[in-house]
Amino acid sequence: MFNKKKKEEEPVVENNTAAEAENLKDNVENTTAQAEGETTNEPVVELSVEEKLQQQVAELNDKYLRLFAEFDNFKRRTQKERVELLQTAGKDIVVSLLPVLDDFERAIKATEKSTEVAPVREGIELVQTKLRSILTQKGLKEIESINTPFDTDLHEAITQIPSPTQEQKGKVIDELEKGYTLNDKVVRFAKVVVGA
Repeated sequence: MFNKKKKEEEPVVENNTAAEAENLKDNVENTTAQAEGETTNEPVVELSVEEKLQQQVAELNDKYLRLFAEFDNFKRRTQKERVELLQTAGKDIVVSLLPVLDDFERAIKATEKSTEVAPVREGIELVQTKLRSILTQKGLKEIESINTPFDTDLHEAITQIPSPTQEQKGKVIDELEKGYTLNDKVVRFAKVVVGA
């Protein structure tokens, strides 16, 4: 029954402009909705510009709060990972140095029974060589200082003495304490005597 009424009320659009066709279409939809029992007394509420902006602000505020919470969680997680890393950072080096510690204990036991100095000295030199090779594998290098120009990025001058020759003026004459770099970054400056 409603289908017949719908067909009867539907106008035929011929040679009308697009605006007239749209108006006719809206009229047909309204009439159809009334025929099917829907009420069109409720006007379609268009949001004002202010309400749209308030809605956008609420959405952006929600996004901001979520992003801030995610960032805060990320910060806490990375800080926790950093603390754990610092606590276990030396583990690799310590584990690799344990054999050297064992060698020192053996050397101490050997000195208790030994009366000769030469074998003890040889044993200590072997332990030193082993320790140097382990540290070199980890990236530690000695800074060559003697007879090189004084460089404040590598050396720490303890004192200046008159240079024996003119060529050694401004150069390192003696080294009191070796300097070291770890992966090309200075970890200890060489303490040197500079020729004046």
